[in-house]
Amino acid sequence: MGKLKGIIKLEGTFDGLTFYKSPDGYMVRTKGGVSKSRIMNDPAFARTRENINEFRMNVQAGKQLRNSIGPLLNRAKDSKLSSRMFKLMSDIKNYDSSSIRGQRAVHKGIATIDGMLLLRGFDFNARARLQTVLHAPYSVDTATGTIAIPDFVAGEQLSTPESASHVSFRSAFVNLDFETGLFETSYSPVSNLPINLTESSLNLVPAGIPAGIGSQLHLLSIEFYQEVNGVQYPLKDGAFNALNIVEVV
Repeated sequence: MGKLKGIIKLEGTFDGLTFYKSPDGYMVRTKGGVSKSRIMNDPAFARTRENINEFRMNVQAGKQLRNSIGPLLNRAKDSKLSSRMFKLMSDIKNYDSSSIRGQRAVHKGIATIDGMLLLRGFDFNARARLQTVLHAPYSVDTATGTIAIPDFVAGEQLSTPESASHVSFRSAFVNLDFETGLFETSYSPVSNLPINLTESSLNLVPAGIPAGIGSQLHLLSIEFYQEVNGVQYPLKDGAFNALNIVEVV
């Protein structure tokens, strides 16, 4: 795969070369390769078929996680989230020590301590990582999903965009079964604060405990706003908003 340089920007297929635009610029690749039929049937491609099967399962696991937190994700993600999440799921899958090659699965990897540790702390928006945005201690009650931030001063304990006047906090308690794809998510009410030196104690309590079996995920969302004439407007494209998996059980 090559990167196109120059002032002419091409898109489409020309004489066996495909030109396309990606987040990294204008790219070009050649057409060709081994037929799908041969890959799926030739014994020489057994390893390739195993890789393809695990690739599909990793992609699906990432999609399941994104679907489980849709309302929060729409406000805090970066352009490379899908690829970053695929790598994460692939790494978690590697902790499945009981399945044969080609059948290693995320739901078995995440059941291990090491697999859970990989998922814990994941930022959905690499442009606004939680540890760079929030500079205050917090606690997570894994039984109720409550996230508490005591004695919080927004004007001192947040890295805020220059134009922001207010900030909103929200938590999510997710029960996600990576094997079946079934999930249930419970959200806390939004806590909105002016960015000043007033001290507040935040208790983000989900509406309920999600039912089902699977991995229990606890997420914290931080979103910035600018107030104009009494109306709060979200800042552009969510570039400054944080969304992090703060705990996994």
